[in-house]
Amino acid sequence: MARQHEAPIHKLRPTQITIGFIEVSVKRKELEALKKHQQRDFLAQHMIPAVYGPDERVHITDHHHLARAALEAGIETGFFLIEADLQQLEPSAFWREMGEKRWAHPIDERGRRQPFTAIPKHLKELRDDVYRSIAGFVRTAGGYEKTPTAFCEFAWADFFRQRIVVGPTHEDFTRAVSEALALARSAAACDLPGFRGALR
Repeated sequence: MARQHEAPIHKLRPTQITIGFIEVSVKRKELEALKKHQQRDFLAQHMIPAVYGPDERVHITDHHHLARAALEAGIETGFFLIEADLQQLEPSAFWREMGEKRWAHPIDERGRRQPFTAIPKHLKELRDDVYRSIAGFVRTAGGYEKTPTAFCEFAWADFFRQRIVVGPTHEDFTRAVSEALALARSAAACDLPGFRGALR
């Protein structure tokens, strides 16, 4: 049974390689707009799922964007729901178990699978994948439903990666999100988790 745990954010271990930096920037600004006690209340209401790994490290299994945003906002501790205690496992067995339970996703910013050893050891080492930001913005805009499916946004990011070219400017990103919103409600996306149905 999951239990609550409070831990220093700077000591958290990721279970993936990438995040969307634009999405992190939005979340960081939202956190920075709150007073200290409001930040604490917000994080208590949005607990991050995690597991205990080797050497008593806390490995977060979701909400990496929120964790990185909290780190950048200078927030010292956060609240976590510990889903499993795997401290007794050797690192290789730990990552094998994490993969089997779909609690780790070693996919790089080009959508290619990497060995578990490529996963960063610190939140600040996570790499940017602009398509993760697009997937996050599309979900927020109602393009698809949030689901409990493991790493749902990775599936949507890969879907958009194959169909949309994103330029370097803010206008390029905004245009790409608009294209992605239309794609999310097309028949081509019908097999993705959280699909809301094609627009007629």
